[in-house]
Formats: sequence, C-alpha cells, structure tokens
Amino acid sequence: MTEAHSHAPAQSKGQKIPNVKNVVLVMSGKGGVGKSSMCTNLALALSRSGHRVGLLDADMYGPSIPTMLGITGRPMSDGKKIQPLERFGVKLMSIGFMLEDPKSAIVWRGPMLHGALVQFLNDVDWGELDYLLLDLPPGTGDIALTLSQQVESTGAVIVTTPQEVALMDVYKSVSMAKKVGIPILGVIENMSYFLCDSCDTKHEIFGKGGGQKVAEFAEAPLIGQVPVDPKIREWADAGTPVVQASPGSAVAKCIIAVAEELMERCDEQQSAAPAVEIDRSGGTQRRLPVVS
Repeated sequence: MTEAHSHAPAQSKGQKIPNVKNVVLVMSGKGGVGKSSMCTNLALALSRSGHRVGLLDADMYGPSIPTMLGITGRPMSDGKKIQPLERFGVKLMSIGFMLEDPKSAIVWRGPMLHGALVQFLNDVDWGELDYLLLDLPPGTGDIALTLSQQVESTGAVIVTTPQEVALMDVYKSVSMAKKVGIPILGVIENMSYFLCDSCDTKHEIFGKGGGQKVAEFAEAPLIGQVPVDPKIREWADAGTPVVQASPGSAVAKCIIAVAEELMERCDEQQSAAPAVEIDRSGGTQRRLPVVS
C-alpha cells in the first residue's frame, strides 16, 4: 500500500447526525476488555445525570447491548424513519433487535455491514440528543473505518485492561483513530484492580500501568480506572447494568466519575472546534455566506 493510500481515510470528514450534540465512539481494538459493559454503563450514567442519550450497538457480529439492557423487540418505522427502542431513558438501536434468533450468526460481507450501519445512522429517528455513544467492535476493520468516514464524531474513548497482551491490540485502535482524524477524548483502564472485601487491599491481578501507557501513546488523559467487580457481570447478565441497578455501589460511583470526566472532555473538544466566520458583506467579498 502506498503512503497516499494509507492516509486516504483522513480525507473524509463524515456528516453530522442531525440534532445530536456529541457522537462518542467507544473503541478497544481488543475483545474481552469490557468495552460493551463500559459503554452501556456510561450511557446510563450520562442519562442519570439528566442528559438525553442514545446508544448504537455497532458491533454487528456480536451485538450484546440487547442482553445487557434486558430488552427485546423489533423497532418500528413510520415509513420515513426507524423508531429506536428505549430502556431506562436511553434510546437504543442494535442489529440484535432484527434477529429472529439471538443465537444466530450474522454472516455478512463488508458492503452489507456498511449499508446497515449507514441506515442506523441516517434513518433512525434519534431526536435531540446530548450524547450518542457508539459501541464499536474489536479491531480496526470495515465497521470502524465506515464509521470514521460516515460520521463526524466528537471523539473516541479507548477502553483497555492493564496487561501487555491487551495493550498490543489497543495501540492499533489508537493508531487508527489518529490516522483517520478522530480525536481521542480519553482512556479507560477497565479491570484495573480487585479490592478484597476482607483486607481492603488493591490486588492488581492483570498488572499495572497499562492504561497509562495507552494514554501516553494516545496523547490523551487516563479518565478512569475501573475495578474488577462481580456486580458488573451479574447485573449485565440480569439486563440492568450496575449504574442503574446499584448506583450507590463503589464500582457504579467509579463509572459515574468516568462519565463526568467524559462530559468535560466533550465540552473541551467542542469548544476547541474552529470558529465559524459569517460573511455579512452582502457578497462583495466574493465568498460563500458561511466559511470556516
């Protein structure tokens, strides 16, 4: 691949989703780091703070949002727009809602994935949202590339775990985001430590410092270290994520704090956007009415 081709995606800016203030891509590059759990709980934390939130399950081959949020059903259409489902005040869309059998595999090639994603983005009636979170699949393949080209996002959140074997794949997601021009809002280190009930000692069972290494590579802040806690798994399996089911628990408070950091980073990114200059000369300056 030539140098020109390797950087081609950066030329595509993508389109804004109407009436959506912030589009946040939740990425990992590595499966099994708890990206979907983190994305779901962040969405609920943002919603519980009074914001209008949507969640798009963009993991087309492994949709898990329906299970984690305990919701089934098929979205309806008014002939023009698809109406998203809703749970705990969060608007939801997932390919999992379209499957007759949730255990069936989705055997699609790239063009079909591209078409479905574009439809979820453009044809779903998201309404007015403060945040739309996109749960991306692991890796840097067709789905991540399609989203980077089709959507103008506020930025990406990178989820990792501390161990080196995870970092090697997570670095690739960071690298891809940089190549296609997606700002990195922050890094979340999931499964950072285990807090012993009887001794109150932090046990760093997956190692130490991995999140900070990714943050340094990404040139972005480490916005949270979330501990290993059985409650996250238990409540996700029950269809009510821990931030909704047990907001006063230590792990829920930790995720809520991460959501607050994310809000600050989104605000900073929005304020850093280039100002729009309006031509009020009546056309004498011979330029378009609005230029950036």
